[in-house]
Amino acid sequence: MRGWWQELAGLVLPVDCAGCGAARVLVCADCRGALSGAAAGLVRPSPRPDGLPEVQAAAAYEGAVRAVLLAHKERGALPLAGVLGAALAAAVLAGGTRPGPGRGEVALVPVPSARRQVRARGHDPARRIALAAAGRLRRAGVPARVAPVLGLRRAVADQAGLGARERRENLAGALAVRRGGAGLTGGARIVLVDDVVTTGATLAEAARAVRAAGLLAGPAAGPAAGPGALLRAAVVAAPADSFARAPRTAAR
Repeated sequence: MRGWWQELAGLVLPVDCAGCGAARVLVCADCRGALSGAAAGLVRPSPRPDGLPEVQAAAAYEGAVRAVLLAHKERGALPLAGVLGAALAAAVLAGGTRPGPGRGEVALVPVPSARRQVRARGHDPARRIALAAAGRLRRAGVPARVAPVLGLRRAVADQAGLGARERRENLAGALAVRRGGAGLTGGARIVLVDDVVTTGATLAEAARAVRAAGLLAGPAAGPAAGPGALLRAAVVAAPADSFARAPRTAAR
């Protein structure tokens, strides 16, 4: 089945590795290693935006990792969602989520893309990766599901080329929890997920929307508990210099 799938993928995708260009393989062993999550760790954008929860990233956004993410996101290489989902699952696990009885369900809440971006790309990258990650977590013994509860309530500018302050201003108040969102996340531990974090502005806005909607249950969810209470975030990649500890260099 694996060989059949690779041949089918070759009909619609370049036959070279999306990360390094190795021939006749969707993602080579070296590039899979860069996305294995072995280098997963805490990232701290600087300056840190208010309200940003603890963020774990699976890999540094460089080299093969960057190439695979861009191939999936911008060039529609949809089969890459599997390896990226595995990386995201590793980041979720690095944040303290562990398999085992009595640990409760995990709700992966993807950061939404603007509708125009989804139409232009033909898919929603963060949601697709989140679905793959949820499947990987379930196979690892973690009850996980995707809860797409966030939506844009106003238009925002393209974030490309904007600095940290401009991104915060661009996104301020832009996200909201959709009607019925509490029913999709009720009782689960929420983890905000995205493909990449840079300044942290998007995840901080997502966290604000989740808190404002009252999706974080329990006394620790109050303002006195601090901006990261009961909320975590996980991404596939982050800039190398934002890791609390230096990550391993990406393959090739």
